[in-house]
Amino acid sequence: MRSRVVVPIVLVLLLVLLQWQLWNGRGSIRSVAQLEDKLATQKAANAKATVVNDRLTAEVRDLREGLEMVEERARQELGMVKPNEVFVQITR
Repeated sequence: MRSRVVVPIVLVLLLVLLQWQLWNGRGSIRSVAQLEDKLATQKAANAKATVVNDRLTAEVRDLREGLEMVEERARQELGMVKPNEVFVQITR
């Protein structure tokens, strides 16, 4: 008679333990959702960094290939002009 009571109790305890592991333990649904959120955030940051890196790579390539980019940067950032040239700055 005692074994008829013990077996269901043990099975219920195992079920409770497994449910606890599923919801709160290592690799639980909550931790997987948090890791997926972190992964999505990191992927977005990586995409932004890739865009910035591509832009910088193109700028470096332009700087190595010719002086036109150097001249453009000098005009934009330093306000430099060529002799006999008029500099007009329009602000928005």
